Amino acid sequence: MTATAKSPPQHAFKPALALSAITLAAAALLGGCAVGPDYARPQMDLPTAYKEQGPWKIAEPGQIDSNHRWWEAYKDPVLNDLIDQANKANQNIRFAEAQYRQAQATAAIARASLWPTVGVSGGPTRARTNSATAGSRLTDTYAVGLNASWEADVWGRVRRSVEAGDATSAASAASLAAARLSIQATLAQDYLQLRVTDLQKDLYARTVAAYTRSFQLTQHQYEAGVALRSDVAQAETQLRSAQAQLIDLDATRNQLEHAIAILVGKAPAVFTLAPVTTDGAALQASMPPTPTGLPSDLLERRPDIANAERLAAAANANIGVARAAYFPTLTLNATGGYSAIAFSQLFDTPSRVWSLGATLAATLFDGGARSARNDQATAAFDASVATYKQTVLGGLQEVEDNLSTLRVLDQESQVQDQAVKAAQLSERLALSQYQAGTTTYLSVVTTQATSLTNQRTAVTLLGRQLVASVALIKAVGGGWRVGDINQTTATGTPVAAAN
Repeated sequence: MTATAKSPPQHAFKPALALSAITLAAAALLGGCAVGPDYARPQMDLPTAYKEQGPWKIAEPGQIDSNHRWWEAYKDPVLNDLIDQANKANQNIRFAEAQYRQAQATAAIARASLWPTVGVSGGPTRARTNSATAGSRLTDTYAVGLNASWEADVWGRVRRSVEAGDATSAASAASLAAARLSIQATLAQDYLQLRVTDLQKDLYARTVAAYTRSFQLTQHQYEAGVALRSDVAQAETQLRSAQAQLIDLDATRNQLEHAIAILVGKAPAVFTLAPVTTDGAALQASMPPTPTGLPSDLLERRPDIANAERLAAAANANIGVARAAYFPTLTLNATGGYSAIAFSQLFDTPSRVWSLGATLAATLFDGGARSARNDQATAAFDASVATYKQTVLGGLQEVEDNLSTLRVLDQESQVQDQAVKAAQLSERLALSQYQAGTTTYLSVVTTQATSLTNQRTAVTLLGRQLVASVALIKAVGGGWRVGDINQTTATGTPVAAAN
């Protein structure tokens, strides 16, 4: 339905205005409905508590949330600085941040469809016409005007598209948080393993010094005729073996250092971490107790679960988009401007032209394409629900795994500490007996090897505890909350924490 007039009288506008008012009113009345199912979070039967309960529950640990940077619980300023560098320079985080901005732009594009499109046009036209009375004529026409069109969202197709875009943007924000948390946890684990390697190197350095003294002792006793040549050979073998193991630890440390360099966005050639010789007890004291909360808390605390849930919401909205294709579209158009055969007359009152119209269009036959798209959208939603539920189950498993690991390692480390004390006592007694000539050097070698093995096992257990504690913090979300979606900057600093 289109009306066009040139130099219209006032009464000529009334039918068109009435038509437009009726059309807009109808669109407003129908605009309240949106086809497709309304979204509800997929339901899951979650346990009321975790199977594993650890002694750290009794410690009443401090809160770990968006207002507290969880890695600071390890009380290591070098670690704090490294994670700050990674938040700003890690390329995987930058990639996820760019994807988030891309998702935001896609959502903005969908939202723009709620508004009319307005354009301007103008220019001269030359045309030749033929008629029986006037013959062939060459005429020039000059025109300038504005045009606008708007698709009334009668069936909610655009609103469902906006809903899907917003949900996808929120999913991308959660994905960015998950990527950042993964980088932070990986960096913390690599750093703590490097420090444990430093402890092992320190242990072997002290062991090499002790074995050197034992080697010198056997040489002196051999020269004095109170020891066998085989005692000297055994002492030297033990010494060289410890020296070789000390050198081998450099390979492990170098690889960890290189991995940390990449995580903070630097080339390994320009990155170095100075070694430390802190004893194991000091590091163990800095291992933080971790609040785990309830299984249901994971739905709000883990960004990967939030990502899966928002993708399910987007898939649900896409069902509405697909079903809206079954219904006709209503498009409103309006143009207004000037048109004249002479440029000097272009803006005169008689040259004014206008047009108002409404178009109702529907597809009658498409060979089943709309039905296939609806089936496709429904299947995509079912797949996203399955992914969401599997992500929740995976999160529960990660928490249980690390709770169990920490419980077992805590018990094991207590027993191992006793084994270390017993082995050290046995080593001292054997060495004293050898110096007194009441035992062979083989007994000394055996007890020293046992003592070293037990001490290295104790340090290794400490490293496994630290790594598992980081994994547990990551498994419970690292202090992140669903309320933090769309509230983080590119550097990972929460704009407003919602707890």
